[in-house]
Amino acid sequence: MEFRDAFQRMISFEGLVAGIVFVLVGIAVALALLLSRKRSGDTRRRSSHPVVEIGYAVVLAAIAGAIAYVSASANNDLSAQVKPESATTPPAARVDVDAFQWCWRFQYHEPEKSVTGSCGDRNTDLPTLVVPAGEPVQLNISSSDVQHSFWIPDLRVKVDAFPDHTNAVTLTFDHEGQWLGRCAEFCGSYHTEMHFWVRVVSPQQYQQWLAQGGQA
Repeated sequence: MEFRDAFQRMISFEGLVAGIVFVLVGIAVALALLLSRKRSGDTRRRSSHPVVEIGYAVVLAAIAGAIAYVSASANNDLSAQVKPESATTPPAARVDVDAFQWCWRFQYHEPEKSVTGSCGDRNTDLPTLVVPAGEPVQLNISSSDVQHSFWIPDLRVKVDAFPDHTNAVTLTFDHEGQWLGRCAEFCGSYHTEMHFWVRVVSPQQYQQWLAQGGQA
């Protein structure tokens, strides 16, 4: 899935940079301690080292620029799929995702079907978003009241849901399976219980599910 790949690429690069910086800072601190001990008897005022300081600033600027470039590249990679009109393949399914305090509603098109449930930590009747595997799915995400966020942690997918605004995203789920979704934006008293399921099935099972009226 594109979200997961872009997220993994960005986190891997930033983790590598953080590890290198940690090692370099550790070496610099150790050297500073050793040199300070050797010069502990020297009370004269030490002169500054402008070349070292400028070089240090340049290195920091280069690291910050590299991180910003990788983050922007990952964001640009995702921007193409956030705009449905940019997709080369028409979506196999279009679903309006409506977030509300404190649950979810999935409105399917072609044919028209509405799926919801009862949210809660111990509830087995969670609303379930059923989608076909290996085919693009367009999700139109919005909110009926306050700001929420459509989040599938295991798939690294997170899209904000705003009232009076629709965030459209086109996703292709790689393989069949079921994952738990949550709300990632604090939205009130029962925010922590605002869960849903994402169930990815084969295209044939998806068509059968539609023909059965969206029943489990």
